[in-house]
Amino acid sequence: MQAPKSKFSDRLTDAAAAKQAMLAKFKPKPTVTDPLLELRKQEAAAELERLRKERAIQREEKRKIAAEAAAIKAEEDAITAEARELALRAAQKAARDARYAARKQRRK
Repeated sequence: MQAPKSKFSDRLTDAAAAKQAMLAKFKPKPTVTDPLLELRKQEAAAELERLRKERAIQREEKRKIAAEAAAIKAEEDAITAEARELALRAAQKAARDARYAARKQRRK
């Protein structure tokens, strides 16, 4: 067994050495870098860019389809409104003709 250290300076140096050993545990250790890491990063970036372009094209196609559908819907609504207007005019004309015919019948 070691003999106990009686000097204060010896205890201070031991404490400083222990503190340095604890700090050395937490120091970052050198890492091994993969030589193909940069190539894989470039491939991943290229794949991501390709996917983004593909999704942008898909979004644009969806927008075009939605615009065409809206145009068709608007055209259908216009045709329906025109048909309603024509039906209303025909009904009004029929009612007016019926009134004229009734008036003529009363005169006879």
